[in-house]
Amino acid sequence: MAKQSLWLRCEKKEFERRAALTPTTAKQLIDAGFDIIVERDEQRIFDDKEYEAVGCKLVENNSWPTAPTSVPIIGLKELPESDDPLPHTHIQFAHCYKQQAGWSSVLARFYKGGGSLYDLEFLTDASGRRVAAFGFHAGFAGAAAGALAFAAQKTGKVLGLLTPYANENAMVNAVKESLGGSGKGVKALVIGALGRCGRGAVDLFRKIGIDEDDIVKWDLAETAKGGPFQEILDVDIFVNCIYLSSPIPHFLTREQIASAKERRLSVVVDVSCDTTNPHNPIPIYNINTTFSKPTVPVDGVGDAPLSVISIDHLPTLLPREASEQFSSDLLPSLLELPNRQTARVWTDADKLFREKLAEAVKAEGL
Repeated sequence: MAKQSLWLRCEKKEFERRAALTPTTAKQLIDAGFDIIVERDEQRIFDDKEYEAVGCKLVENNSWPTAPTSVPIIGLKELPESDDPLPHTHIQFAHCYKQQAGWSSVLARFYKGGGSLYDLEFLTDASGRRVAAFGFHAGFAGAAAGALAFAAQKTGKVLGLLTPYANENAMVNAVKESLGGSGKGVKALVIGALGRCGRGAVDLFRKIGIDEDDIVKWDLAETAKGGPFQEILDVDIFVNCIYLSSPIPHFLTREQIASAKERRLSVVVDVSCDTTNPHNPIPIYNINTTFSKPTVPVDGVGDAPLSVISIDHLPTLLPREASEQFSSDLLPSLLELPNRQTARVWTDADKLFREKLAEAVKAEGL
């Protein structure tokens, strides 16, 4: 039986420094009999030589389109916009299964090329839980960005360029310093607090010194009554960490904020980032923000400033730790790739792709 090959492509999204495969997991795959091909990438947090040292074959940056179509291509973020047909199997976050903006044109590329997609967001175990997710680090980094934006607002400024931190401690110390040494006195609310993402946000808030009583933790039980919620207006920082799978009442609306007699809320961090989802529960903004411009102001809601952070790759603020954790969690499923015609995690992902592809073909009139 021929060796299973896997091709790690470079990331083209600006500021993205994470990797779906780390040198650690690449070595484990090689030890299991895989051939691992890695594109050179100066943007990646891991040096090319780290992959070379464990036995990976290095190839030119962004050369995957010339790879044999039998070799699966693995990456993290979506491919740059294009109409080029996709003949390969891609393993990535494609952001096209929940009817996000441009979803059908993304899937149409697979239809035209005869390729397929295993979306990392929808690889699940037998109980339906995602096999690998960046949730914890997304929540941790999102809460940190929110605290930094809050600190900037307190001095009449707008949060500037965000750059990745060497490690978690460096991030925590930088946030504490921005707040004058501690987060004591700040009040925060996390919705989705029981999930991976919510736990990460709560952990950051604790580590920067916010009192436990000032970290409001909500999940399904607290949101069951349906929004909008006045309680969100009564905190300094609101972090949304829910996984949106169906329409729900809005958590917060522009009209609610504008009509409020009093508002403490200064910063909204939408870690879930369902910006273009028609069911976005926080319809007070409509663009994704970036590391170079982390916040967008909410206009027309009174004199007190209110800003939103909606960065869709927050974990890259902790690129090495986030990548190691994600790649390690993904490893057992990757080891099943040679058996993907029968291994449940891959057959389920393929079935979902076929369903979404059929919807896209109909939507595109192909």
